[in-house]
Amino acid sequence: MFNKNLMMTLCSLALLTGGLAQAAVSPDQAARLKTDLTPMGAERAGNADGSIPAWDGGYTQAPAGYKRGDKRADPFAGEKPLYSITAANMGQYGEQLAEGTKVLLNKYPDYRLDVYPTHRSAAAPQWVYDNTFANATRAQVDVPTEKVSGAYGGIPFPIPQNGAEVLWNYRLSWQGGDTISAPFDTWLMTAGGKKVQATRAKFSYQFPYYFEEGNLESFGGKYQWGKLYTELPSSKAGEGLMTHWDVDPAARAAWQYLVGQRRVRRAPNIAYDTPDFVTSGVGLFDEAFMIFGPTDRYDLKLVGKKELLVPYNNNRAGLAKSDDLVQPRFLNPDLVRWEKHRVWVVEATLKSGKRHVVPRRTYYVDEDSWQVLLVDGYDAQGRLGRQMYSLTLLAPDMPALTAQVMWGSYNLDTGAYFLNSSSNDLKEQYHAIERPSATFFTPDAMANSSIR
Repeated sequence: MFNKNLMMTLCSLALLTGGLAQAAVSPDQAARLKTDLTPMGAERAGNADGSIPAWDGGYTQAPAGYKRGDKRADPFAGEKPLYSITAANMGQYGEQLAEGTKVLLNKYPDYRLDVYPTHRSAAAPQWVYDNTFANATRAQVDVPTEKVSGAYGGIPFPIPQNGAEVLWNYRLSWQGGDTISAPFDTWLMTAGGKKVQATRAKFSYQFPYYFEEGNLESFGGKYQWGKLYTELPSSKAGEGLMTHWDVDPAARAAWQYLVGQRRVRRAPNIAYDTPDFVTSGVGLFDEAFMIFGPTDRYDLKLVGKKELLVPYNNNRAGLAKSDDLVQPRFLNPDLVRWEKHRVWVVEATLKSGKRHVVPRRTYYVDEDSWQVLLVDGYDAQGRLGRQMYSLTLLAPDMPALTAQVMWGSYNLDTGAYFLNSSSNDLKEQYHAIERPSATFFTPDAMANSSIR
């Protein structure tokens, strides 16, 4: 059930603000981040029946023998499911299921959710908590343009007042370091049950927003630089993509290197509902990593917070071979861990005069880590046609819980789906690296390293 007091507060704030530029919260409100809220803005206490425990600091210690780049062990390997949900008993859990999850259960009699004990494992360094506390009273977002100001080095809106703030909390969430290496495969499962490798690539990205020695005054606005190199298929080997994301979406930029043309060109269409070439066009660019680029074509409504069964702490899925995980019709239920967590719910509805092949979406955002866990997507006829998911990887060595890996989408009409950012068959897993030179994330550097 949605929190009634929260809904009254949201309604009052909406009346006061008129849906335009949002002010930071008061010092008295921000003080809650040191009392009844966690440093990231989640409810510190557990829920009424104890199925969601209190947050006790998360997981911050790497397992013995762990080396950077290793596959991360499952810290909950000895646990058994508390219960399983199928089409036969899903009516008992209707309030705790996303609409897309219900469709999958109804569509496939042998699909199921294995629900495990909830672990509030998300954590971040203390300096991120300190910056989050500072952001609470200074960060603002201009809702029509989605431009953020006054935020650095932490969650910008730990006590969110609108949907735009919640989605920015994901974009600017802590992902475990300021520079990340993430080699990955993209797997497609066709409606006919054939598993296809769409892409093998390496993605490197950097978060200047999270330079520990930086500050609000020195931050230039570019919060993430990303660079992707394609290795497979052979016809696309050497192709590259570079993105520069800015807290002012109007200042974002993207470039693409195409082997056939042997040049770097600007790529302004790397956004919105442009088909994503990494997924062979099955996914859309603004679905990549759950959210990729601006969402300014939508009106964003913060519905509230609710308890939901979501994929969470899926290190076991990360250890599996892709053939074991990516199976016909759906991911292997034996390997996917579901837990009950509190999530923020944001409804995105296409603005009048705008166009998009998915005119309505519902985002489910984890209160502890601000990771987007599930997204339901509706077509122009109002039918639920797709569900995005992230299995989330727990990386206590960083520490972080991230949705930047093992994310994908189910086509609820055709039965096809994909799993992206999978390192299941690779030696290395998502990990922090030393910062490269300042020129590494430039178009010229992409051209020089992409030429084969």
